[in-house]
Formats: sequence, structure tokens, C-alpha cells
Amino acid sequence: MKKRSLLFSSRARKLSLPVLPLGILLVSTATPVASQSITDALTSGTASADIRYRYEFVDQDNPLDNAQASTIRTRLGYRTAQYQGFELFMEAENVTAVGDENYNSTVNGTVDHSVVADPTETEVNQAYLRYRGLADTTLTYGRQRLALDNHRFIGNVGWRQNEQTFDGFTAINTSLRDTRITAGYLYNANRIFSDASPVGDFRMRAPVLNVQYEGLAAGTVTGYGYLLDFTDLPSLSTQTLGLRFDGGTAITEGAKAVYTLEYARQSDYGDNPQSFDVDYWLLDAGLAALGVTFKAGVETLGSDDGNAFQTPLATLHAMNGWTDQFLVTPVDGLQDIHASVATSVNGVKLMVVYRDFSSDRNSVDYGSELGLRATYAIDENRSVGAKFASFSADDFGVDTDKAWLWAGVKF
Repeated sequence: MKKRSLLFSSRARKLSLPVLPLGILLVSTATPVASQSITDALTSGTASADIRYRYEFVDQDNPLDNAQASTIRTRLGYRTAQYQGFELFMEAENVTAVGDENYNSTVNGTVDHSVVADPTETEVNQAYLRYRGLADTTLTYGRQRLALDNHRFIGNVGWRQNEQTFDGFTAINTSLRDTRITAGYLYNANRIFSDASPVGDFRMRAPVLNVQYEGLAAGTVTGYGYLLDFTDLPSLSTQTLGLRFDGGTAITEGAKAVYTLEYARQSDYGDNPQSFDVDYWLLDAGLAALGVTFKAGVETLGSDDGNAFQTPLATLHAMNGWTDQFLVTPVDGLQDIHASVATSVNGVKLMVVYRDFSSDRNSVDYGSELGLRATYAIDENRSVGAKFASFSADDFGVDTDKAWLWAGVKF
């Protein structure tokens, strides 16, 4: 169970849940309504469930045995009805291995196998108090899911079975026309690793601000500032200020140009012993026509004398390749030149992605990756998917192949 829960004791107990019967999924998910008393609010809430099975295979060109991880992730939640603008939400999360753990979960001691970072664990995933009594404003205090923009700087790492959530206070306001302001103070990141891991939590003092304006015909402008001061890892403490623009323009009937431009500046912050200033650039452009979307772009995480641009709270699996070679930016920085094609055939969403990786400094050729993905939504509650990625190493890492199969149901 994750440490330092806001609404529970600082050392929560493991529950050792088995795989839960599907019958528990027969629960109501209607929107809670206002209640006349606290008792009514507590007893007339709504339950939720989210179950995902996944098989992950990893083959690396090194002495490690191949990893085969077969796991089921179960989330069960309960949201009270509202009382005088307040509501309470609690969600438990359990990850259970199906069969033997033939993979290194980072905490199970199976160090002779490749890593699949899905520890078997039961924990409090979310537990927060929310207030909606102010116009155009939502206030949330407690353990909560938080993902901003494309998850590059703050994300929930929803790809892994154990989700990343945050302890803190957040406020979302939409009073200004076409504007969404997200502000908060985070003091703990409950990461994808279990309590048995020394990096299972990131204790921090972190004011965050994200302002999104959608009033332009050409797209959305977002300005942000993330001041991350890590208590136990001061070398990760950074101040990041940036600006992002997402948009699309119709070219002809049925054809649309899409584009993203983003720049950020990151410097040392808090008790970081280093002094540096590094840049981040993202430029993506594409064309959507005839049911097919083509995109190409380049993302650069700069380096300043061995201090590279880092994003430790990101959903990193979604950023620089599905084989997870660059969860930490190399000291010489990272340039990711990428291209993708996406379409849908008979309801099956298909994507092919190619990436070429090199350094920002010193002209190092890291390698390249090819990724393939297919997903199918059976209905609004059930989905299946498959994915494959292959990294060809040059001067960084080792050749790595990964494959996934999954199925999910939620209510």
C-alpha cells in the first residue's frame, strides 16, 4: 500500500486481495445527486470497478532471461453523493500475478529476468475530498489522479498496472471565457512501484500551475509552471516554465492539418546542488484525411554540461518509445525524430510509429524504434488491444523487443 495516505494512517495495511469475481462489477455508476444529510450522502453514493488483464513479454540482448508477466489489475471505487457541495471518493487498487512471476517487478527479487515494472500489491489508489460549492470551481484535497496536457510533465502513468497518483491540493476554475486554470500544491507522488521499493514515493514541495485558453480559432494555447522540490532527491529538483500550442486547420473538405509547438525552459530549483538551464522543444505536424492521420515531428530534451532536461512525474511510456529506453534523459540530452501513421479498419484502431534517437550534444547515435499497436473497443465498457515495439541499439542500451496483449472492462 502506498505511504502517507491523506485520509488513512501513514502506514496502511496490505489486503492480499485475490482476483475479484466479475459479479462484483454489477454496480451503479450514475452521477451522484445532492443529499439532505451526511448519512444520505454516504449511503446513496455510487460504486465503480475497472479490471484489466495484461500479458507483457520482454526479450533483451543481454544475459537476462526473457520476462513474461501475466497480471490482473483491479480497481474498486466508491463516490458518495454530494452534501452541501462536498463529496468523498475512495479507490482501492490490486495487482495480482496470474501464475509464476517470471519477470523482475523491481521488488520481487527476480533479478535474473528482464524488468516489467508491475509489482503485485494492494493499495489505496485515490482517497480525496472534493468541493463543488463554488461557481465554475472544483477543489480537491487528498490522493488523486492528475494528468496535464499530454502527460509530458505531470501524468498518471496509466499504462502501468499500478497507477501514479498524487497527494495534495488542486483547484480547477473555468470562470474566464474559454479558459481552464489548474493550480495545485503536491507533496507526494505515489509512483508505480510498491512500498518495498526505495523509490516508491517522491516526497516533494511542488506548486503547479497550468492555464489553458481555447478561444483561438487555430487552436489551444497553454502556459505552465511546475516548481518541483524533491525532499529526498534534491538532484531532481527543477523549475520548468513553458508554453504549448495545439491546433488544427481545415485544408479542404475532409482534410485537416494538425500541429503542436511547445517550448519550455528548465533550471535548478530548491536544494538542487547543480546549476543549469536547459531547453525543451517539441514540433509536430501532420495531415488527417480519408480516415488516415500522418504525423511527423521532433522532440528535444536539452543538456547543459551533463545536466539534462528531466520529467520525473511524466507518463514516460507515452513519450520516447514504448520499449522504455529513456525513462531518464541521458546526460547528453535526447533528440527524438518520429513519424506515425494511424487509421481505423472495421472499428480496430491501428498505429505504426518509427523513432530515431540521438543526443542533443556530442553527436551520439542512440538507436531507433519501431512500434505497432491495435486496439478495439467492444463497447463503452470493454476493450482489447495488442502492441509490439522493437528497439535497435547503436551507442545506447541493448536491442530490446517487447510485446503486449490486454483486455479491460470497467463499470
